[in-house]
Amino acid sequence: MNIRKRLKAHPEVHTGALNDILFILLLFFLIVSTLANPNVIKVSNPKAKSDTKSKQTVVVTVDKDQNLYLAQKKITIGELEVELKAYLAKETDKPSVVINGDSTAHLGTAIKVMQIVKKLGATPVMAVNSN
Repeated sequence: MNIRKRLKAHPEVHTGALNDILFILLLFFLIVSTLANPNVIKVSNPKAKSDTKSKQTVVVTVDKDQNLYLAQKKITIGELEVELKAYLAKETDKPSVVINGDSTAHLGTAIKVMQIVKKLGATPVMAVNSN
């Protein structure tokens, strides 16, 4: 019987290069995370590649001075519900109202218009530039 211990090779993985790569990746992510500040994100105006194919019942426009126009008629936010109800009463299908906002208009006015449209049972659709 051979009782002697055999000399076995202990396999080793050399991780020197892996440590270098991980260190470089860590530095990269640290630098990028300091450059990406969530408080200074630029928001661009929405754009679409194709037009909406839904039936447009009526168009409500919000200009840069927060003036509302129902079709071509200038109205106030208080008059919108009454005037819009008259337009929507003529429709038999579920109507849709397109909200066309100026790029410099406040989003709060458009949201108020959307809430009124939903309250009347119509579908609000926000118009975007098509380029």
